[in-house]
Amino acid sequence: MIKILYEDNHLLAIEKPVNIPTNSDNSNDEDILSLCKEYLKEKYHKPGNVYLGLVQRLDRPVGGAMVFAKTSKAASRLSNIIRNKEMAKTYLAILDGIPDKDKDIFEDYLYKDKDTNMTHVVSKDKGKYSKLSYELLATKDNLSLVKIDLETGRSHQIRVQFASRNLPLLFDQRYNNKTTKGQIALWSYQLVFPHPTTKEIINIKSLPPIINPWDNFDIQL
Repeated sequence: MIKILYEDNHLLAIEKPVNIPTNSDNSNDEDILSLCKEYLKEKYHKPGNVYLGLVQRLDRPVGGAMVFAKTSKAASRLSNIIRNKEMAKTYLAILDGIPDKDKDIFEDYLYKDKDTNMTHVVSKDKGKYSKLSYELLATKDNLSLVKIDLETGRSHQIRVQFASRNLPLLFDQRYNNKTTKGQIALWSYQLVFPHPTTKEIINIKSLPPIINPWDNFDIQL
């Protein structure tokens, strides 16, 4: 059952479950785009194919707030909103380590190797500019709960920028060399953006489930 966070004639915002791909891939596993289309088809008794515009993506292991467009006009306008950096994207993460600063800004140039599906920090002339800021919310043992404002949307950006500073995300099987098996501690917490039609500010929130590793912290935002 898909958890609906917001819906009107133009938008559908949902809580993406972890370990489900955003759209269909080589695994042929069930994807969230198809599940949302099925939800709309059943709810509104629509025959044939249902339109749903994919305007943003979340990595397969990452859960949380995600928005789709229910019309092609809304999809075009939402894409422009994201391109013009008018959508504020906030994530929660648990770091495997404790940062030196309570707040900081990371600026790097990233390159994605399509052969290995790995992203790397590279020189300015070889990568794409990538920026995020974070705030330290709490620490426990050698773990840190952080809130992250993502200013650019590069592939694996949060995971790579923290890992490159020896602060990998907890249970990140790809970029944390010292991790043990578990669900990566990264969650899409909040999306704030102007509605593509009414211009009203839409604020969508999703808190991670109170299970490991999130139950290490009392998350109150």
